[in-house]
Amino acid sequence: MKILVIGELNPDLILQNYSSFPELGKEVTVEDCVLTMGSATAICAMALAKLGDQVGFVTKVGPDTYGDFCTGILKNAGIDVSQIEHDPATKTGITVSVSSSRDRALVTYLGAMGVFDARNVTPEVFESYDHLHMSTYFLQTSLRPHFARIMRMAHSKGLTTSLDPGFDPSETWGTDLRETLLDADVFFPNEVELRGVTGEENEEQALRSLANGRTLTVAKLGSRGCMTLFEGRIRKQAPFPVEPVDTTGAGDTFNAGFLHTWLRREPIEQCLRFAAACGALSTLASGGTGNQPTESQALEFLRERAKV
Repeated sequence: MKILVIGELNPDLILQNYSSFPELGKEVTVEDCVLTMGSATAICAMALAKLGDQVGFVTKVGPDTYGDFCTGILKNAGIDVSQIEHDPATKTGITVSVSSSRDRALVTYLGAMGVFDARNVTPEVFESYDHLHMSTYFLQTSLRPHFARIMRMAHSKGLTTSLDPGFDPSETWGTDLRETLLDADVFFPNEVELRGVTGEENEEQALRSLANGRTLTVAKLGSRGCMTLFEGRIRKQAPFPVEPVDTTGAGDTFNAGFLHTWLRREPIEQCLRFAAACGALSTLASGGTGNQPTESQALEFLRERAKV
């Protein structure tokens, strides 16, 4: 499969395993520190490439160390970076992740992701691709008004589309995302995002409220696995028990696992199971891309779990 990814690109500075969570006016220590590939869109792109899909990336970065760092990682992963713009008028953003095996907190400088508006995205960009994936709806303030237009262009070229909303820092959520979903074939919220977008506390009711005749919503529920509403029935997948090192990017690697199988028309239960395996495996190393599996590694993981 050939998958086009459009969205933000920036590194993560991960401060791993804090002695206590930081408070204002106080200093804490961490066990490790690593600069690695960040941003939801790029982590998903890396996971898709690791699974064996052909991936192209469209974005904007600054002509700086962080931009070169991220672009180099994508290129080394076999991802087409020819449509990444290095804009001297901006700086590449960065996310600081204060992380542990239990949870994480993020602080982000938007930089280029706040000004990227995809004005260079034309219908010709989608030639030869099968699918379009986009992420981080709320943080990409300049791109946000154009998500639906871009997905409609993709559809006009025969592509399917998917969207991961990411968290809304304002926690207002708005109504425009619901309208944008009319142009999305797959929607990947986590439990907080699902509740914020729908206003529903009950996840099954939330899934039913998002049913629009087109969009398949796949909800990532953390320690409770994942679920979706498919052909009128709720389908669930329990999580795979692992000892996580870092949960950064697990949801984005889950997205890649789901798309990898869904695009090949695998049964929905297999899509959920494969995605859950990819997400679980990704937590076994620091950083969002440190332990993303190949297709064979994910399948071997599932075979081993089937023996238990």
